[in-house]
Amino acid sequence: MIIKKEGKEPGTMLVIFRLHKSVMADSVYVVGDFNNWNRHSHPMKRSEDDEMWELSLELEKGNTYQFRYLIDGNNWQNDWHADRYVPNPFGGENSVIET
Repeated sequence: MIIKKEGKEPGTMLVIFRLHKSVMADSVYVVGDFNNWNRHSHPMKRSEDDEMWELSLELEKGNTYQFRYLIDGNNWQNDWHADRYVPNPFGGENSVIET
């Protein structure tokens, strides 16, 4: 699930990435072109009620970002609530968010 809100800084949007706790994992990262596909820079944390994995990012408005979730370092997953999907060079698809 993705939640979009007005960002704190002008020209930004707060994007909250969420995965339900049913995703059994030791680690989950949001990896995309906003972090140069760095597999370790944006870890998700468990929510206070332990129902979700969450990460909030403030992204520049008016852009399109491709991303995927990396679960336990080897399982790539899309967000099925993304704005759309585009083919990636590995034969799959990337999630896309528009801000």
